[in-house]
Amino acid sequence: MVVQALRDQGVEVVFGYPGGAVLPIYDEIFQQNHIRHILVRHEQGAVHAAEGYARSTGKPGVVLVTSGPGATNAVTGLTDALMDSIPLVVLTGQVPTFMIGNDAFQEADTVGITRPCTKHNWLVKDTDKLSGVIHQAFHVATKGRPGPVLVDIPKDVQFATGSYTPPAKAPTAHYAPRVKGDIDKIAQLAEMIEAAERPVFYTGGGVINSGDAASQLLRELVDATGFPVTSTLMGLGAYPASGPNWLGMLGMHGLYEANLAMHGCDLMINIGARFDDRITGRISDFSPGSRKAHIDIDPSSINKVIHVDVPIVGDVAHVLEDLLNIWKARGRKTNRAAVQNWWGQIAEWRKVACLSYKPSETTIKPQYSMERLEALTRDHPARYICTEVGQHQMWAAQYLGFDQPNRWMTSGGLGTMGYGLPASIGVQVAHPEALVINVAGEASWLMNMQEMGTAIQFRLPVKQFIMNNERLGMVRQWQELLHGERYSHSWSEALPDFVKLAEAFGAKGIKVDHPADLDDAIREMLAYPGPVVLDCLVEKHENCYPMIPSGEAHNKMLLGDADTSSAIGASGAVLV
Repeated sequence: MVVQALRDQGVEVVFGYPGGAVLPIYDEIFQQNHIRHILVRHEQGAVHAAEGYARSTGKPGVVLVTSGPGATNAVTGLTDALMDSIPLVVLTGQVPTFMIGNDAFQEADTVGITRPCTKHNWLVKDTDKLSGVIHQAFHVATKGRPGPVLVDIPKDVQFATGSYTPPAKAPTAHYAPRVKGDIDKIAQLAEMIEAAERPVFYTGGGVINSGDAASQLLRELVDATGFPVTSTLMGLGAYPASGPNWLGMLGMHGLYEANLAMHGCDLMINIGARFDDRITGRISDFSPGSRKAHIDIDPSSINKVIHVDVPIVGDVAHVLEDLLNIWKARGRKTNRAAVQNWWGQIAEWRKVACLSYKPSETTIKPQYSMERLEALTRDHPARYICTEVGQHQMWAAQYLGFDQPNRWMTSGGLGTMGYGLPASIGVQVAHPEALVINVAGEASWLMNMQEMGTAIQFRLPVKQFIMNNERLGMVRQWQELLHGERYSHSWSEALPDFVKLAEAFGAKGIKVDHPADLDDAIREMLAYPGPVVLDCLVEKHENCYPMIPSGEAHNKMLLGDADTSSAIGASGAVLV
C-alpha cells in the first residue's frame, strides 16, 4: 500500500535508513524495481538529501526512517525544510498501536515531537485510511506554501491488509490555498508602479517555489519596468545575476547597493519573501518612508513582521501574470525620469565596491577562492551549488552568480551546519550528469561527513570544496567584532587530514594552500569522475563583509577593505 501510493504520486527516489519499525515497508521495497532507495548514513542526512532533491527539481523529497531515534534524528531536517519552504514527505515507523504509550523499545511521540516542525502530520492507526493519508500528505506538502509533512505508521498497520484509495479519491479538497490574488489590490500595485520614483523589487524563495513560470514572469516584469531587483539568500537565481537590473543579494551580508536601495526606496515590492530578520535589521528603521506591497501565498506571512500598504495573498506566478496584464493594459507607464535618477544614485553606491578585499600572493583569501571557482565553473551547462552554513556560505552567495532558479541549495532560515554534503547528494541523485559542488567550511562539513559513504556507494561524483580556515569562522567573526576578541571555543585543535579522510572513504582528496596552485586544484577536482574532497586552506582570520551588525538598520554597514572615506570601525572595518 505504501509503495503503491508512492508510485501513484510519481515518486522515483526515497532517501532512508531501515530499522525494526519499518522493516515491512523495506521488504516491499526489496521486491520492486520502480522506486530507487538511497541508503544514507544518518537520518538527518536523509532529510537534507531529500531537501536537495526537492529544491533542485521542484518535486517533493521523500524520506523513510524508523521509529524513536530514527524519527528524532530527522527533526533538524524537518525544521530546516519548514523554515525554507521545502516540500518533503517523511514516512516514519512506529511501534505497534497496542504498545503506543507504554515506553516500548524505540518508541517516541513522533507526532507530538514533529508537530511544531511540519506543516501537518498524521498517526495512522487504520490501515484502510493509510493510502488516503499518504496522498493527502503529498497534497499538503506541495500546495500553498510548500513544506514538510510526516506520516507515522505503526508496525501492525504495516503488516495488515486493507483497501487502497487511489489519489483521485483521496480527501484533499479541505486544503485549498488561495492562488489568485485580489484583482483590486493588484490594480492598486500597478498604479503605485506607475508613480514610483525610487522603486525596488525585493524577491525571495517564494518565486522559485512557484515554478519556472514565476521566474520568467519576474524577469519580464523587471525588464519591462526597468526597476532594480534584489533577492534574499533563498531567492538567488530567480532573476539572473548577469541581468542588467540585478543589485545582488541583500541583508546582513548583502551588497552595499542592495541594502541602501532597500533603505532609500519609496516603493518596495516584496515578491515571495517573508521579511526575515537577516533582511530587515532593526524593524523600526527598516526602509523608512517607503510604501510597501507584499505578494505571498502564505497569509500568515503578511503583516507578521512588517506592515504593508498593499497585501496580496496568492501564488507568485498567478499574481505576477495578472500584474503584468493590468500594468500593460494601463499603458506600461513608469516615472522614467525619476527612475533614471534612482539608477544614478545606485551607480554611485556601486562605486564603493563593497566586495573589495586585499589580495595576497602567499595565502588564499576565501573571497579569491570563490572568484576562481566561479570563473572556472560559470560556463558549465548544469552547475548546481550547495553550501554548508557560515562565512563560506555568505562568500558563495556574494561571489557565485546564478542565472537560473533551482541551482542554489542552502540552509537559510534555520542555518543548519551539516546541510550541504547530504544536500549535494540529493541534487546529484536528481541530476546524475550535472556538476554538483558543495561549498563548505571544515567545521560544518564534519557534522555529516559520514555521507561520503553514501556518495561512494551510489557512485555520485559530488565535489566537496572545503574552505578551511581551521575556525568556526562566523562565530569567530562575531567574537572579534562584538565580544572583545574573546575567542571562546571557536576553533578545533584536532582537525583531520581531509585528504586522508577522503581516501579512507574511497574518494579523491586534494589539498591546496597557495594562490598560484588554486586553479590547477579546482581543475583537478572538476576533471575527476568521482567524489572529491578539495581541502582549500584559506586565510584564518578573514571577516565576511559587508555586514550589518545585529539590531542595526540597512544603512549601518561594516565594510571591509572597500574603497570609501567613511569612518573606520572595528578591526579595520569601515562603518558606513
